[in-house]
Amino acid sequence: MAYVAVSGGKEAIEESIKLLDYYKSGTDKDVEIEAIEHKLSLLVDRVMSEAGLYSKTYAAIALKQSEGCVEEAVFLLRAYRSTLTRNYYTNTVDTGEMRVIRRISAAFKDITEGQILGATYDYTHRLIDFNPDRRNKSLSISSYVPEEIISYPRVSDELKQEGLIDSYDPADKKPHDVTINMLEFPADRSARLQTLSRADTGFISGLAYSALRGFGQVHPTVGELRCGYVELYITYPMDENESIFIGEILITEVECINSAEDKDQLKLATGYGAVFGRNENKAISMAVIDRELDNGGPYPTQDEEFVLMHGDSLEMNGFISHLKLPHYVTFQSKLDAVRKTRIRPFDISG
Repeated sequence: MAYVAVSGGKEAIEESIKLLDYYKSGTDKDVEIEAIEHKLSLLVDRVMSEAGLYSKTYAAIALKQSEGCVEEAVFLLRAYRSTLTRNYYTNTVDTGEMRVIRRISAAFKDITEGQILGATYDYTHRLIDFNPDRRNKSLSISSYVPEEIISYPRVSDELKQEGLIDSYDPADKKPHDVTINMLEFPADRSARLQTLSRADTGFISGLAYSALRGFGQVHPTVGELRCGYVELYITYPMDENESIFIGEILITEVECINSAEDKDQLKLATGYGAVFGRNENKAISMAVIDRELDNGGPYPTQDEEFVLMHGDSLEMNGFISHLKLPHYVTFQSKLDAVRKTRIRPFDISG
């Protein structure tokens, strides 16, 4: 493509930025970062997931700077992440060892250790509350959020013991890091899951919806959805047999159960999704698409390159945004081609 640099636009750009600052500060009232972090926590969690950086405070800052635009906030947060040094890799997290705050199953009513509804909008009336700042001060959060890790057995583990679900072979090689290495096809499952976890929530949800409507698998079942805090450890530099606790993060994890590709095996298969924070729809959609890509087929949801190359929030919105840049040369060439075609006399002599 040919782009033309716009000359003489410096003053106009400076005035545009001033006007943008006006829109961001159009009232004397200010929104505190802490308020965004806690009052808009689901939005903050989405930005963290798509940016691939777990920091609620920085995500809140990015949202404030971008007037709440998710795509711009993701851009800001990824740009900041690219400046950070990477000193350590955490040990593999066992999500079975989770400080669970929500755990449900759509497959079984009675699961070992029971279901935990936790905080969810699933059972609300969807009526606007014109006093949103109201808070139940008598509620003790400690009675809902456990202080210690409780190991809950997975629903899928029980089905695996019965031989009803196949297990993925444990990976002997290191996971593919999509933030450092280029995505190649066919992609490792680790690369696929990383890419899906950072993909635009709306894009992944739309793809999963299309699969549910018949453009792919028919109807998976949420075997288990759990949300909670997992602890992070790094290997102690002086002793590889020792680990150091560095903190915990909140994640949402989902396993969806579906029919296996080989109908003759009489087994079920699972799709997996895990994202930062509380973002259940994205985690479910990710699990649906994971299974679709495993299965393969003629639909867009089963095309690995189509799914993984078009869902990245930063690249997707950046490329669409580039359409606003000057395309004077390319458009003039299109006009010239049309004009020449219109004035060219037609030969009707046979």
